Amino acid sequence: MTKKLAIIGASYLQLPLIEKAKNIGLETHVFAWKADDVGEKAADYFYPISIVEKDKILEKCKDLKVDGVCSIGSDLANITVNYISENMGLIGNSLHSTSISTNKNLMRETFYINGDPIPKFACCDSNSDLSKINMGYPLIAKPTDRSGSRGVYKVENQYDLENAVKKALEVSFDKKVMIEEYVEGQEYSVEYISWKGQHHFLALTKKITTGAPYFIEKEHIEPADVSDELLVAIKKVVEHALDSLEIKYGASHSEIKISDKNEIKIIEIGGRMGGDCIGSDLVYYSTGIDFVKGVIDVSLGNEPDLARKREPIKVKIVYMFTKEDFDKFENIKKNNPNQILKIVDYHPEKIGTTTDSSNRCGCYIIQIQ
Repeated sequence: MTKKLAIIGASYLQLPLIEKAKNIGLETHVFAWKADDVGEKAADYFYPISIVEKDKILEKCKDLKVDGVCSIGSDLANITVNYISENMGLIGNSLHSTSISTNKNLMRETFYINGDPIPKFACCDSNSDLSKINMGYPLIAKPTDRSGSRGVYKVENQYDLENAVKKALEVSFDKKVMIEEYVEGQEYSVEYISWKGQHHFLALTKKITTGAPYFIEKEHIEPADVSDELLVAIKKVVEHALDSLEIKYGASHSEIKISDKNEIKIIEIGGRMGGDCIGSDLVYYSTGIDFVKGVIDVSLGNEPDLARKREPIKVKIVYMFTKEDFDKFENIKKNNPNQILKIVDYHPEKIGTTTDSSNRCGCYIIQIQ
């Protein structure tokens, strides 16, 4: 009998998951608010139920008797994934783990209690007296419950802080904002997949961002070029933090910063695959491991297959913001077309409108030396 996989979300983030599930013979049941997203058309069955309507989705999944439930690249969807898995006895992380890995304040408190290396932090809401924040500038203000660089601001003084908190509150679901010290250093992400509490390292990604004020990712490079000694230290820090968050199953995406002195600080960790094509594409190109299939394996109660499916290469995804970015891409397409592995998105009409990772103008993946 064909196994049924419930997939939470229908945006472009979920398309590789839907396509992979169908390619390996699964029946895909996709849940999302109807918005004419690509996943609606790609799914075998689509249900116009918002991903936050957990009980409605649960009821349908029980009727369908799905064999597994998963999502990639979305904290919000991940909450529903683990809610369904716990209520149906399927494989997933606990609701407590989900809570502390999707709320930045609870995450920081958990890391602090467990001795994980993090920036100094404080949580505030609309009633907080920001003059009592006892940290030196610059600071970062961001919603406790959003991802994709939404509502993230670097501030240099009290006036900027008050404005940044106000803006971050506007996009926060629970109307709380995290304030933390700004950490200098190179930013990386660390991709893992876990099975029965054992964490399997996949890739280290170097991140290039726009910097202040929005810190939107411009490029991701895999594998990141670091020393063997530093990579061992990164793994030790991240694996301890994954245990702190009680992440036992599935993908995880850890964002860290490393100073010039190789001091590692955890920025945040999501108990799900990284977005920006990191998990769905870059890991496969740079390691040969099919990360997406691994996530599906785990959701169905199977140990993930981590065997290489192709020879690893060094890759980079480039996001486009300006006319110059598009001109550079067109030059590569004309003079070095074989360098381009995939064109993910292309919307030059959006030039000048980017404020977070959800409304960038386009991106492509290339092989690099």
